[in-house]
Amino acid sequence: MNPARLRAYAQLLIVVLIWGIAPSVIKFALGELPPFLFLTYRFFITTVFLLPFYLTSKGKGLSLSKLPLILLISILGSTINLGLLFYGTNLTTSLDASLISATSPILVILAGILFLREHVTSREKLGVSITILGTLVIAVQSFFEAGTGAMHSVLGNTIIFLSNVAFAAYLILSKKALRKGISPFAITFCMFFVGFLTTIPLALSEVRISEILPKLANISFSAHLAVIYIALLSGALAYFLYQRAQKTIEASEASVFNYLTPIVTLPVATLWLHERITTPYIVGLIVIATGVILAGWKKSKKTS
Repeated sequence: MNPARLRAYAQLLIVVLIWGIAPSVIKFALGELPPFLFLTYRFFITTVFLLPFYLTSKGKGLSLSKLPLILLISILGSTINLGLLFYGTNLTTSLDASLISATSPILVILAGILFLREHVTSREKLGVSITILGTLVIAVQSFFEAGTGAMHSVLGNTIIFLSNVAFAAYLILSKKALRKGISPFAITFCMFFVGFLTTIPLALSEVRISEILPKLANISFSAHLAVIYIALLSGALAYFLYQRAQKTIEASEASVFNYLTPIVTLPVATLWLHERITTPYIVGLIVIATGVILAGWKKSKKTS
């Protein structure tokens, strides 16, 4: 296999591990922080951490003519995508959040075909079709259970799906930015910096400005660690690795790895948060994993 492609796969597997743990970490911290204050605090930590590296980095590829594109990418990837994800996760379980988020590769693949004219073979189409089936199995289970007495879960799952739409748009536009010479690190830093600035008003709608510091001072040490995990690992590191991988492989192929995140989320959510595993959940995971293997095998055969 091409070493560059193999390296991209390894980077995406690290992202899968980090993002697979993230829903449970987010759900835990949301027990002590409202969604947008959590998000603003997270963006602040990430921005402060990345700023020295950004200021000393070379080859950013930014220019005044590219400013509208980078601003749009930043708002889609931070304020809209993550804002909806955090708000939706606050209304549902971390298992459901992870599984509904797993539908994002379908949107990315469709967008890649429509806007980037990426090629999809018959084997990859079969793999995608199977993953759609697995997602439907999980969605039916989750919506059926929600309809029996917890309609807020339906709302949460719907909001998370809308975050997937924003995430797909973010990835497609990021791919265009990479082709225009903007560096992966510049995209990552700008996203979190713009996210911090644009979520401040949303946080102030939840907590008065005079209450922000006392609120943060009163949360547990574990909650602070959760925010740091989301800020530095799920945020800075994972997004940077994802952008690096996208420079080597297609946006649609990179997004397929998102289907693996629920496999990581499952043991974390059940052992830590004591969330319940259902039979449809297991069936859906097996079907999704089968689809991912089929879709990925095509690429391995082609490049070996």
